Amino acid sequence: MNGASRVVSLLPSATEILFAIGAGDRVVGVTHECDHPDAARSLPRVTSSVLATDGVAPGDIDRHIHAARHAGSSIYRLDEAELERLEPDLIVTQELCDVCAVAYSEVRRAVRRMPGDVPVLSLESRSVEEICASIEEVGAATGCGDGATTTADAMRRRVTEIAALPPLEPRPRVVCIEWTDPLMVGGHWVPEMVRLAGGVDVLGVEGEPSRYVSWDEVVDADPDVMVLMPCGYDLPRTMELVPEVASRPGFADLECARDGRAFAVDGSAFFSRPGPRIVHGLEILASAIRAEPGDTAPKGAAYWNQPATSRIALISPAAL
Repeated sequence: MNGASRVVSLLPSATEILFAIGAGDRVVGVTHECDHPDAARSLPRVTSSVLATDGVAPGDIDRHIHAARHAGSSIYRLDEAELERLEPDLIVTQELCDVCAVAYSEVRRAVRRMPGDVPVLSLESRSVEEICASIEEVGAATGCGDGATTTADAMRRRVTEIAALPPLEPRPRVVCIEWTDPLMVGGHWVPEMVRLAGGVDVLGVEGEPSRYVSWDEVVDADPDVMVLMPCGYDLPRTMELVPEVASRPGFADLECARDGRAFAVDGSAFFSRPGPRIVHGLEILASAIRAEPGDTAPKGAAYWNQPATSRIALISPAAL
């Protein structure tokens, strides 16, 4: 058998990649957040969260994370005994964000304590093309190069098709809210996705990390389209945040509110994780950005009514 045969994934997007390219039967361990595909849910878990986040407000989660960082602590626990028991011959992780996965330094320390020389593959995607390239990298490491090429090429073709749609003039102004308290806008591949979909991200910067913004900056930007995509949140949890955002001063006067073009999406599935489903996120953006004022919701959407303010479209992943 070529390539690694016992893989531990310390990143939900890596787990998705491994299954997508045909290496799912080689995955022997995952994180507590690996929920896609369904087959990953039953695999041994080698991490847990220090923070309890179910039902916790975004502001409290942010404060807990900053307190842990200030104390020099990780927000994740790595079960080193379980990791060693699984006897991996490849560990896949990342260094880009210590909120997205166990800190890379902690992984390296754990590996040094294990017998043998277990390779650690770190995926550091900052763009859509780099996501495709990381899929091919995982394919090479697992001996599933053909599956990786098929997956990456299919993604590239769909990205090219969406980018080739007739240009919009002017390009709609878009704000992608990745966290609500404190406010953050999406970075890395998210502003690029907006551009490829036909819009312009007026607060995010392509290839750069997500960043904090003030609500005044959002109001001043007066976006034509607003996308609520909190990192790590599925659709139901995201919808719980809609009333708080829609009730902020000046929201009702924004172009996106007047035209009913504020969207809540499943950020965890389609935007936060640099894996194959990013293309679905791009399709969602293309539909949202190209919707005309007064149009019905984009395909796969249903409206959520905020009294006396606006319509908020809810994108349903089941329709993709």
